[in-house]
Amino acid sequence: MAGIILLIVLGIFLFVVEFLLIPGVTIAGIGGVLLIGWGIYLAFVDFGVQIGLVTLGVTLFLSVVVLAFILRSRTWQKVMLDTKIEGTSHETLAENSVKTGDKGEALTRLAPVGKVKVNDIVMEGKSIAGYIDPHTEIEVVKYSGSQLIVKPIK
Repeated sequence: MAGIILLIVLGIFLFVVEFLLIPGVTIAGIGGVLLIGWGIYLAFVDFGVQIGLVTLGVTLFLSVVVLAFILRSRTWQKVMLDTKIEGTSHETLAENSVKTGDKGEALTRLAPVGKVKVNDIVMEGKSIAGYIDPHTEIEVVKYSGSQLIVKPIK
C-alpha cells in the first residue's frame, strides 16, 4: 500500500511542478498522469474494487485540494513575476500633442519612412512626397495609427 501512496503523491507533485515551474504539456505533466494512473491501477489489482474506488476518490479529492491551494492568489504572487508597467502609449501622446498642420523637422531621411520631430516629440513619419532629406522642415498632413503622414515645406 505504501508503494501505491508514493506513486500517487509523486504524481500529484509532478502536476504541481507542471503548473508552477514548467507550464505546458511536458514530461512532468505526462509523468504525473502516468504515476497517478499506475497507482490507482495497482490499488484495483492488488486490493480489489472497493479499495480501488476509495483510492480513486481520495486521489481526486487530494488533486482538487492541491489545485485549489496552488491557484490561490497568494501562492501565485510568491512565484510569478511582479512587474508593473506604468505609462501611456506613444499613440495617445501623439494624438493629444500633434495636430494636422503642425510643423517640425525630419531627423532621418524619409525614404518614405523615417524619424521626425514635431512639437518636441520624436515619432515615425511617412512622406507623401517621395524622399525627404534629414533636417528638412516638414508639415503634418495626417495622423495615421502610430505614424505621422508628412510633406516637406518648400
